[in-house]
Amino acid sequence: MATSKKDYYELLGLAKGASADEIKKAYRKMAVKYHPDKNPGDKAAEEHFKEVSEAYEILSDTTKRQQYDQFGHAAFSAGRGGGGGGFGGGFGGGIDLEEALRTFMGASGGGGGGGGGIFDNFFQGGGRSRNPNAPQQGADLRFDLDIDFEEAVLGSKREIRININETCDSCKGTGAESGSGKKNCRDCGGAGQVVSGGGFVQYRQTCPTCRGAGEVIEKPCSKCQGKGLLRNKRTIDVKIPSGVETGSRLRVSGRGEGGRRGGPAGDLYIVLHVREHEFFKRNDLDIVCEVPVPFQTAMLGGGVQVPTIHGNAELKIPAGTESGKIFRIRGKGVTGPRYGTGDQHIVVQIEVPQGLSGKEKKKLQEAAKILTDKHFPLTQKMRKAAATFYAHKKALEK
Repeated sequence: MATSKKDYYELLGLAKGASADEIKKAYRKMAVKYHPDKNPGDKAAEEHFKEVSEAYEILSDTTKRQQYDQFGHAAFSAGRGGGGGGFGGGFGGGIDLEEALRTFMGASGGGGGGGGGIFDNFFQGGGRSRNPNAPQQGADLRFDLDIDFEEAVLGSKREIRININETCDSCKGTGAESGSGKKNCRDCGGAGQVVSGGGFVQYRQTCPTCRGAGEVIEKPCSKCQGKGLLRNKRTIDVKIPSGVETGSRLRVSGRGEGGRRGGPAGDLYIVLHVREHEFFKRNDLDIVCEVPVPFQTAMLGGGVQVPTIHGNAELKIPAGTESGKIFRIRGKGVTGPRYGTGDQHIVVQIEVPQGLSGKEKKKLQEAAKILTDKHFPLTQKMRKAAATFYAHKKALEK
């Protein structure tokens, strides 16, 4: 019943005057979304895929599109000329849509004349080996590790425990019991794909029995149940170099997931997260810290002991040092994993005495009598700026 069929333009989400390029783009989007390989077992998606494919075959052909625009679906019903004996009559009783899509994508610049476009990835499993029986490298793994600030700046050795899927030592990753082999899949005849559909539309999809391998194991390995991998807990020694930061990655070659069918293991990537330190702060390879300096030392000058990540160091404080003054000790920073060693920057915090007794306060008050305004240049500078401001303020108010 031609009148019950859906409008081809509506199926592709297009207006009737859509260009050939818009028709191509719309079909490509729909084909990827509803292709049976991407929606296994979904009958609605399968039916929609057939409908949009039928719509594209008509609308991409100039002659057929003109007939459709004039007569609608009736243009291709039995008995009307020009349609080649009904939709699909010009295709020899059916087409392989996967092949048609590959050709279409190549022509539209999706991967160049020899394939390699988006449908190559879609049908072949995202760039994996086209031979499903070839050795397969194991997956890379990630492990997040929290370390102390000291470990990051000085380096350390750690031991981590991790559960890893390793190559089965019994079947060597083949999944087959020792002495057993493989045989051709009876459902796909060794092709790895099965063809379904009929008439105009035929499509291929990965064989659900052998999952595209074309072969099935005669007797699965009793130790790994045919998976080729075993879940094991492993202890791995990790050397953390000095100078690492949060986000630094350490690569442990060959300690990722085991390979299959004789393939090599993947790698283990350890991502580091450095805990903050209550005193030392880091800026690239430099260390920054605030150091309390007794008020009398800041006033009269003298030496103070300053902690560094390499041990204590003596810092000479000039007389009259103000709070916030920054000093630098060269070569007392972090040694980077690739280049150089940083410095330590010391921010002075003048510390005033706390918990003075009455007698101590009296002595300090006696000593403070020798101080006058000339001994406090910052206070004088502030007072002068304030006086200038108030003078201007008074003038504006007149």
